[in-house]
Amino acid sequence: MKTTFRKLEAITCSISFLFALSSDVFAQAPDRHPRPDTRPLLEIRGRPVEAALTVVSERALRVSVSPLEGNGVAAPLADEPALVKRDWPAAAFRLRSVTAEQTIKVAGFQVTVTPEPLQFVIRGKDNQVVQELRLDKSTGSLSFRLGDGPILGLGQGAAQFDRRGKKLSMRASHSGDRVLYGGRVPIPWMLGTEGWAIFFNQPRGEISLNGNEGRLLPASDQSGLPIDLFVVSANQPTDLMQEYASLTGFPAMPPLWALGYQQSHRTLLDKQAVLAIASTLREKKLPCDVLIYLGTGFCPSGWNTPQPSFTFNPKVFPDPARDVKELRSKNFKVVLHVVDPPPRLFGTVSDKPSGTADPNEAREYWNLHQPISKLGIDGWWPDEAEELSDASRLARIRMYWDGSQLDYPNQRPYALHRTGYAGMQRHGWLWSGDVASNWETLRSQVPVGINTSLSGVPLWGTDIGGFYPTKEFTGELFVRWFQFGAFCPLFRSHGIPSYLHFPWSWNTGDFGPPELGNRPPFELPDGAELRNPKVEPICRKFLELRYRMMPYLYSLVRETHETGIPIMRALWLHYSDDPQAVSRGDEYLWGRDILVAPVTEKGAMSRKLYLPRGAWYDFWTETKAEGGREINREVDLGTLPLYVRAGTILPLGPVKQYSAEKSDEVLSLTVYPGADGQFVLYEDDGTTFNFANAEFMKMRCEWKDSTRELTLQLEKGSKLLSPGLRKFKVRVAPATQTREVTFSGKMAKVQL
Repeated sequence: MKTTFRKLEAITCSISFLFALSSDVFAQAPDRHPRPDTRPLLEIRGRPVEAALTVVSERALRVSVSPLEGNGVAAPLADEPALVKRDWPAAAFRLRSVTAEQTIKVAGFQVTVTPEPLQFVIRGKDNQVVQELRLDKSTGSLSFRLGDGPILGLGQGAAQFDRRGKKLSMRASHSGDRVLYGGRVPIPWMLGTEGWAIFFNQPRGEISLNGNEGRLLPASDQSGLPIDLFVVSANQPTDLMQEYASLTGFPAMPPLWALGYQQSHRTLLDKQAVLAIASTLREKKLPCDVLIYLGTGFCPSGWNTPQPSFTFNPKVFPDPARDVKELRSKNFKVVLHVVDPPPRLFGTVSDKPSGTADPNEAREYWNLHQPISKLGIDGWWPDEAEELSDASRLARIRMYWDGSQLDYPNQRPYALHRTGYAGMQRHGWLWSGDVASNWETLRSQVPVGINTSLSGVPLWGTDIGGFYPTKEFTGELFVRWFQFGAFCPLFRSHGIPSYLHFPWSWNTGDFGPPELGNRPPFELPDGAELRNPKVEPICRKFLELRYRMMPYLYSLVRETHETGIPIMRALWLHYSDDPQAVSRGDEYLWGRDILVAPVTEKGAMSRKLYLPRGAWYDFWTETKAEGGREINREVDLGTLPLYVRAGTILPLGPVKQYSAEKSDEVLSLTVYPGADGQFVLYEDDGTTFNFANAEFMKMRCEWKDSTRELTLQLEKGSKLLSPGLRKFKVRVAPATQTREVTFSGKMAKVQL
């Protein structure tokens, strides 16, 4: 990828040089003008400006409008933290005077520039209009073309699924309608389903998407200048996601254990209660990797003395080093909740101390965490922080990534955040915040997850069961939410009361300790609901399925790390020419091959869902269905409709109680016939950064349907990890008989 960018930069520099020779509209430093330019200057909000076009790639064009400084030089664009640090190419075109309309060609684009009003009509290689940008001279507002299809992305929260017709603030918040949609995490990456996208780098403000034309309205505390955005055009939606990752960073590669089940806690009575919950998970054989502990003050008794303290609560953790070690001996990872970051956090943990002991320095703030980190804490749960600036939120997210590596330099960090901004995918996870326990909220979380993923944040999830209980919080709602959570990257249960967020808790008759505290009003469910024996077995079923699917999921995570294409995928990403697929926000693809249709209606006996074109297999029955149509799938409480695309090669592993558990059971490869297909199975050690030094395996599996032949071979640059010989059980659905195949690292062909 880096080589490709170097080539593109070289091409861009050549283009820029040619334009400089051929056109007198290119801006030059004042002392290089051969004669004074007497034409009127371009102005926005009374300030003279310079407009510039920069070729970023064959699919991406940067459009900027910068104020001219006193010496007549355009103010340089700020080094925004959302963008990856790189040497940006020189501008291919500059304009600062009012002149006649002109059309220029830059890389894969043709741009017509009109100075009064300042407007850019951008066309692609096929001469079709990609985008029309127009600046209001007096207000600085930017208008842009919306086209006819749904508008997606733009971060987490606010009304879903199609953003058309909405006004979306680019300010972070955790108020308003967040109990339904989750907290507002603004990410100014807007996707037009007709094959274009815009990343609004500057200024911040409100994006209005009414009618056929959208507007970016600068916030009242913003000057409106500079204007800096990126227009992207691609035939394939997945290419748009790769361009976004190229601009703002590719997602981090998380530790394998973070993809396992995460059990959150609220009120902790004492150490014995802490150990009892851990022991119950193991004794009941309910798979779990992570135990998360809330801070005191957010509940009557948490892991620490009242937040934001970094001192352990002696009633719960009387000997922190020994207590953490005891939990880890049961093969649990330990994650702690933290709040109240410095209000103007800046810098990195690797910066040299300024000597002022400024508490806003990232290094100074991390010093408060470090003694606890050294005890063997595996991760952090940084809550709140919506009031921080975009830059400070990103500094906080990076701090947990870099800080953890000070003591454990070859261990992949983990931190789960409630807020963030564009670029956060380089270092952190996101959850949707404190949402209500009701059916409408569960329904809303499906498109929220899809849009958040399209916004470049693939490591996302929601509080299973919802956070604020209502009378609708029942065993049935918990089960349906749990099923959805099993197919979110973050698989975590959390909420009030915490005892109703354990997989076994709906048949105990016990609400657990009082947790009202100073929380907003909420309603406990009917006590009769706590005698439901159906909940625990269904939770176990989906816990076990999550761990069996870990080879598939971990391979998707690696793909996301390399390409920016999310794990939860809108059907639009792979079926952009199908209007019905494009419009569906109530179902999604789990990777390329599995369609997930969460059940979000109370008392549902069936679920209507849309199957895109081609043949699909019901995951549970392996019956075949033709796509390109809506179907009605009967369901019971234990069924989440899952469909597998024909041509899929699905790897499944053994049931494990935690992700690193050793097992002698071999992986299975199930082929779903009816089309050619391929899958790249990825493995590494699951915890370190050794994969960056080629310590990983990528095994390409290819299925040729006409000859019923399966080919296994290593991808270039990868190797067979221990053990040296790999055995797989292979079968073709819906047949039950299997064939054992041994893979030595050399190409193997299997006739099935």
